[in-house]
Amino acid sequence: MEILLFIVAGIFVFLGLLGCVLPILPGPPLSYIGLLFLQLTDPVPFSTRFMIIMLIIVIVVMALDFLIPAWGTKKYGGSRYGIIGTVIGLVVGLLFFPPFGIIIGPVIGALAGEIMYGRTHQEATRAAFGSFIGFVATTLIKLTASAVITYYYFSAVF
Repeated sequence: MEILLFIVAGIFVFLGLLGCVLPILPGPPLSYIGLLFLQLTDPVPFSTRFMIIMLIIVIVVMALDFLIPAWGTKKYGGSRYGIIGTVIGLVVGLLFFPPFGIIIGPVIGALAGEIMYGRTHQEATRAAFGSFIGFVATTLIKLTASAVITYYYFSAVF
């Protein structure tokens, strides 16, 4: 039974890593589910405190996944309209154009929001680039969180 749990946990950890670069999968939560499956083995590899800390990290990382693209838009000169466009573009992209919608949606949303605000095409493009930079940053953050979980998976199994 433990071997089956190790395999299922490994599948979730692997899918979590994939989910960091494939927007259709929620990377860090899947990796965390892998740790939960490891908790069912005997002896339990991780303390309750560790699991709670990892859960908090996963929740924070997922929240940042939605916030950082908007912050990137603002950092690169985007207005409130560009930030709203980024958030709307992220949601629309996720719902209607997965998996690439999570990349393209915020960029198009920021661009549209800035143009609606009356910015020049160059200013709007700069804000949209900020949104893209935010996406790259969140991808790296998610990869880091899932890589840490992967490390703990392998340290517990081997």
